[in-house]
Amino acid sequence: MDEAPGAPARRAALRLVDAVLRRGETLDGALGRATRDLPLAADRALARALAAESLRWLVDLDALVDSATRQRLAPDAKPRAVLRLMLAGWLRLGTPPHAAIATALPLLAGGPRRLAHGVFAALLRRGAALPPAPSLPDAVAARWGARASVIAAALATPPPLDLTLRDAGETGLWADRLGGRSLVPGHVRLARGTAIEDLPGFGEGAWWVQDLAASLPARLLGPGEGRRALDLCAAPGGKTLQLASMGWRVTALDVSERRLEPLRENLARTGCVAEIVVADAREWTAGQAFDAILLDAPCTATGTCRRHPDVLHRIGARQITAMAALQGELLARAVRWLAPGGRLVYAVCSLEPEEGEAQARTVALPRDPIRPEELPMGLSPTAAGDLRSDPGMLDAAGGLDGFFIARWRAA
Repeated sequence: MDEAPGAPARRAALRLVDAVLRRGETLDGALGRATRDLPLAADRALARALAAESLRWLVDLDALVDSATRQRLAPDAKPRAVLRLMLAGWLRLGTPPHAAIATALPLLAGGPRRLAHGVFAALLRRGAALPPAPSLPDAVAARWGARASVIAAALATPPPLDLTLRDAGETGLWADRLGGRSLVPGHVRLARGTAIEDLPGFGEGAWWVQDLAASLPARLLGPGEGRRALDLCAAPGGKTLQLASMGWRVTALDVSERRLEPLRENLARTGCVAEIVVADAREWTAGQAFDAILLDAPCTATGTCRRHPDVLHRIGARQITAMAALQGELLARAVRWLAPGGRLVYAVCSLEPEEGEAQARTVALPRDPIRPEELPMGLSPTAAGDLRSDPGMLDAAGGLDGFFIARWRAA
């Protein structure tokens, strides 16, 4: 018997959620394998959307399931997993209830379909609803402290699309052409939903996709004026493009040839120029000093939880400790390569203080405090002169990712 349209996408979504929760994989890292049997791009997009919303609202979806069962289902029970998808489709993606049943219950063939159908029907009769904002897992809420509820509120709505312009002097032009708004020169923000390749300016390389917060570290190095800059851990390359467009002679270094491929493509598309080096920064020998070094270090990426809700469930103390150790090694290397009077900017897209504030305290260079006028309106430096952003900030304008950024100047 043929499956109902949409059922294969649900099966792929189930594989995606399992890859995150059981194997600790990233949502996007597991996407190719989980959706390999889906020939249509629309089905692959649906599978990812269902998985992402299931992970974003996991705590609340489980609470609904538990409220409608006499005997609690195990956390990894397949009926619970299927019910999460059914509820996410109905309550978040607008799937009609009959379609949610027809496309998801076949995933329990040979299993407790009546149980899942009964739970879903009970919640449907009750008019079940999700809260205004997702509930964070207890461990995550404890780590994020006083800002946890504000961050959680920002997760309810997927983020807008941010573009960084090759020429900041054309901000007004591109904001008008694209129908967007700018929060800082060289930036345009658009509503989600438009295919990137179809937007004006893509073919001519006038811009690239980059969250507003991710564009701030390079901005804090200032104009290059032909001086040398090192972009450590450069992939996928947005900051390299920024530095090159700001007049720096950039060396972009990353350990992954594969992850540098988007940078090569974007350099060709935009006409920006940079030297690319594939190497491990912990073993590489610079051979020269740099006037500016940008270290956007590998991290847990918990600050990207708006677009990557898998970080809410696969990141814990073990991953944070491992990333902090790596960041310390990279910072120690970067300090050695800075020319006298040169600037070092350290950044992570993490909300964990072990990866941000704690790392900054280890750098034995004079601080170069970030000034309020260097930041978009609505953001302010900390008392120490660093920047700590989170998804709950700039909420009226659409928010931004969570970042920690610090800056030093060599004597």
